[in-house]
Formats: sequence, C-alpha cells, structure tokens
Amino acid sequence: MISHLLLNPRAVSIMLSAAAILSFGLARPLYSQASTDDPYLARARRILRETPLIDGHNDLPWRIREDTVARGNVDAYDLRRRTPGQTDLDRLRKGMVGAQFWSVYTPGEYPDSGYARVELEQIDIARRMIEKYPDRLALALSANDIRRDFKAGRLASLLGLEGGHAIENSLGVLRAYYDLGVRYMTLTHNVTLSWADAALDSAKHNGLTPFGDSVVREMNRLGMLVDLSHVSPATMSDALNVTRAPVIFSHSGARALVDVARNVPDSILRRVTANGGIVMVPFVTGFVSPAVYQYDQSTRPAIGELQKKYGADTAAITRAIKDWRSAHLEPRATLSQVADQIEYVRKVAGVDHVGIGSDFDGITEVVQGLEDVSTFPALFAELARRGWSDSDLRKLAGENFLRVFSQAEAVARRLRAAP
Repeated sequence: MISHLLLNPRAVSIMLSAAAILSFGLARPLYSQASTDDPYLARARRILRETPLIDGHNDLPWRIREDTVARGNVDAYDLRRRTPGQTDLDRLRKGMVGAQFWSVYTPGEYPDSGYARVELEQIDIARRMIEKYPDRLALALSANDIRRDFKAGRLASLLGLEGGHAIENSLGVLRAYYDLGVRYMTLTHNVTLSWADAALDSAKHNGLTPFGDSVVREMNRLGMLVDLSHVSPATMSDALNVTRAPVIFSHSGARALVDVARNVPDSILRRVTANGGIVMVPFVTGFVSPAVYQYDQSTRPAIGELQKKYGADTAAITRAIKDWRSAHLEPRATLSQVADQIEYVRKVAGVDHVGIGSDFDGITEVVQGLEDVSTFPALFAELARRGWSDSDLRKLAGENFLRVFSQAEAVARRLRAAP
C-alpha cells in the first residue's frame, strides 16, 4: 500500500469513505430490527455497548492539517457533518467507538523549521478538536478516564505521538509532551533516528543506542506507553529488554501472514506475551493482504521519479498515482483478512495480547467491509461467527488495552516513588 510503504502516508489526500450516517447523541444508540437480524452483528453490538472499543490509531489531526479546504482549521473541518475523510462524529457513534487514540503525527522525512514546532501544532489541532465537541469527546489521560468517559457516553480521546524524532533528542521535550497529554510515543516513524532504527529505513544502530534505552526508561517513569509500531525488529527486541512496563504496537500486523517490514515477527509476538503487551491490528491493506502487498512491490509506479518530477507538489503526485492505479487493477483487501490477522496474533501471542489499531485517516486505500469508522461492529461480528466467545471479544475490544495501560501506570507510580 503506497501510503505506508513508499510515501509520507499523510501527504497524499485521497481518502475513501463508505456512506452511512446515524444520529449521534449522548445515549447509546438504539438500532432498528433490520440491523439486528444478523445474530452475530447483534451480539457484537451488545458487547460494544458494554465494553469500550479502544482504537489504537487514527490520523484525523494530520488529515485536518492536510485537508485542501480546511488546511488545519478545526472549525472548518466540522465533525458534526459528514467529512471527506474516514472519521466524523456520526460514523464514530455508528461504529460504537468507545475510546480513540488520535495520532499527533509529524513527518520524519523533513524537519521543516523544527520537528517540535510541528509536533506542538499537531497537539494543538488534536486538543482543539476535542475541546470543540465537549458533548461528544473528552480528553482522557488515564485508564480510569477511559472508563469514566465510556460510562458517560462520551468518546474518550487520547493522544499518541507517532515518531520519536519529535522529541529532538531531548528527554525534557518528552516530558513536556506527556504534560500536554501524550500517552504513547511510537519510537520511530519511517526514518531511522540517531538513537533508534526504523523498520522502513536502513539500520544504523542494530536497535537502540544508550540514549534510546534512556528514552524507554523515561517513558516507563512517566507512564507513557512505549509504541513499537514502525521500528525495526532489533529495536523491538532492545525496547523489550529495557522496558519495565508492557509495550504496545498501536497499528501493526503479523509478518508471518504478510511479509512486510512494518509487521511483527513471530519471535517478537512471543516476547509480547511475556512482556504483557498488546499488538493492535491495523486496517492497512498492504499489511493484511498478501496480494495487495505483492501488487505494491512488483507493479508500483516509480515514486522516486514522481518526486523528482513534481517536487513537493503532493497533489500532482497524488494525481499521477491515481491515474496509474486507474490503469492497473488492484487486488482488494478484505475484512476476512483483517480477522485472519487478529486470529494469528491471538494464536501466537494469546488472546490477552491483541487489539485494534485501524489507522483510519492515515490510509489511502481501504479494506472491503472496513471503509471507515462506522464499520467496526462488522469485524466483531465476523470473529463471533468464527467462534470467539463474548469474553474474548471484550478483551479484543478494550479490556486488553485497559489492562496494559493500567499496568504501565502502576509501573510509573512505583518508579516515581523510588528514591
């Protein structure tokens, strides 16, 4: 999938959505009889009314920043209306999302006037977005906040920092981000840092440097979750060696099913079990479908040549990619393949160590059946059809993540209390 494997995934603004709008209110929605004719879908919805569905990764803040009309204007990108992207309030309610990590992503490919400046702007966009809809969204800073907001009928909104380049090699900056509400940090994005190797870049350190170790230790002390999506296997391993708290993969699949560098090897899945962490499976087409991945690898346009031709004109690059794709039929990833990924992580790491990390509004192609944030119940219905118990579906939805988050908070309390 071009957006994640080849280009800055937020620079391309083709966002596909499925049409379905349901009124959004503070009370849990009532569904028509027709919508509950499928007993598995009815069961999925019942579970999601009782247990918060926690999505580990949604790129809406960057989508707002890059929108050709809104251009970072939170008021102009009105979530009370149907948006051009994959996320708005009505569709979140229909999708029964209970808590959402909003990714406060900044590109690692260029420093602009400084990574930290762009990062602060992204945190500002996310926080203003949350504050704009106080009847629908609430800033959450802890596991208990998620539980509180879910009971109140509001979407618990958390911030996840995607890309450790944003700390600019400063633990002080890391601490400042935590004070602004950031509750996980992806150690790298697609670019290898001076202290950590990325999955999609050359390895320079064989994992983490000593400073990288100190970043992980400070995150443990703060109670900030260590996110290992986007990092190399050696960095994953080093972080698991250092951390004293459970780790997360906010949006990564299983490499055994799709051999893409962004997915997690079995050896690491087994270590996640021992660590107590969680792998949150994404809806990225090239991560879940072998056919899509092979298509991207073997027949993709020459992105480097497009960048040379069009420079920073991402709109022109987008048009060129779209024209090329129109002439080359692409295989489609399916909801069933996402379910396969979830079941594989369950098989290797265990049912206590799997979750959901959609990557909506950070993807340019969508999985059939999982086109936007309104579609989550369909995935749970598919797993119910495959024999998942209510208890296991609750774990996948949010109980696993709440356990991980609570354990990380407990580790932070112990470390802060230590002399």
